[in-house]
Amino acid sequence: MIVELVPTIRVHIEKYMREQNLKLQQFSDMTGINVGTLSAILKGSRTISMNQLNQITSVMGLEKGYFYASYGVESFIESSPHWRRLEPYLYECAELGKLDCIQQVITHVTDGRSYIEQLFEVAERFFAKGLKEAAFILYECVADSEKYQHSERLALCQYRIFLLHKTLNKFNNLNAAVKFEPYIDKLNDEMQLDAIKDLANLYATIHVWDKVLELAEKLEQRVDFQLTLRTNRRRNKLRIAHYPVFSYKAYANLLKATVSEKRKQYRKALKYTDVYEDIMDGIKNPTEEEQELIERFKGWAEGNRYLYTLLLGDFDKLDDYLNYLDAHRKEILTAFVYIVKAANQCSYDIDNALDRFKNHINDIRIEKYLKGTYNEQASNLRYIRLFYELAKYKLNQNQIQQGIEHLITSFERSVSSNDDMMCIKCIDLYGKYRNHASKTQEEQYTKLIDKLSVPTFQ
Repeated sequence: MIVELVPTIRVHIEKYMREQNLKLQQFSDMTGINVGTLSAILKGSRTISMNQLNQITSVMGLEKGYFYASYGVESFIESSPHWRRLEPYLYECAELGKLDCIQQVITHVTDGRSYIEQLFEVAERFFAKGLKEAAFILYECVADSEKYQHSERLALCQYRIFLLHKTLNKFNNLNAAVKFEPYIDKLNDEMQLDAIKDLANLYATIHVWDKVLELAEKLEQRVDFQLTLRTNRRRNKLRIAHYPVFSYKAYANLLKATVSEKRKQYRKALKYTDVYEDIMDGIKNPTEEEQELIERFKGWAEGNRYLYTLLLGDFDKLDDYLNYLDAHRKEILTAFVYIVKAANQCSYDIDNALDRFKNHINDIRIEKYLKGTYNEQASNLRYIRLFYELAKYKLNQNQIQQGIEHLITSFERSVSSNDDMMCIKCIDLYGKYRNHASKTQEEQYTKLIDKLSVPTFQ
């Protein structure tokens, strides 16, 4: 086998100096690197730093990071890695998105469980700075190195991986949830509140309502335990949970209300709504942060009461609800899923409501309200459901073409999200009206069906 020798960084520098007819002192002046240091680097007796590498790369007219892959091999794979050089290398690669370089070096470095603690700390800083892809690589390496341990650090790595791994694919999400759940109890007590909340939210996006209810009850129990400890704690102790502890109890009841609604237990959902609003009303002398949360929960309570009342078949408050939505535009997507659903269940005419918010619904259709939302998975699910319910409504109103158009919109997103349940519902409904579809609609539908086809082996 012929092995191709890859030129080292030093060879590239020397070649550049020859081509440009540069003496060592001239190149030293151009780079700002001491001539003695530069000479030692070129002789191979001194390791080049990241800052020096960036200076040289800039002088050579190359883009920043041009030599990072070579630097990783020379400094950390072919040579013994040193944290003083490795740490800045990871930061530079993360900032430039050179994830392959990070993966290659980290895989080698962690073979002997070297620098596990330091890598975890860097991963945490990457996570805080929003360098999610780079953080994910480090968390996975640390977790793999500690997979036989029972440490809080391993649990925290798994939590971060869970948060970073969520996608629009429900099967991926389910796998992530199942893998992460056993680690919850190993997290810090307060951090467990956030972990249970996040896990419950994920199960909600994939319709596993029994699990959501189980986690909601678990969350409420953990909050009660935390509150019993408060009198024994210093008041100035740094809070670890993202939100004030009491708010998680309110959120647990919000989750219970959601599960009740999904089970069509609307009166029960109203009772849980009263519970979480009462919890927030019971906070005395709230801080600015607490007051903001109180207002948020009260807003949810008001909006959800309208929803549950509509789903009970009472449309007397619909105009009040629409006025509420005028002041709470971010809730329009969720609200209209239920408004149209209730109208379908009760055969109620909501044309005036749809006309009043037609521009907002069109904005939703072209995704102005979806990208960058806090919970893109949940928004994606609501998008699918809204246009499915709109399709049913328009078809029932004998507005066939518009109904099929909405149905294809829902089906298209269902296919891209691998939402089998909604795909089946869309296919079933389309079959009832297929003879009325236009040629263009039939072509769109056929293309989507083709995407669902599973390839077979000949």
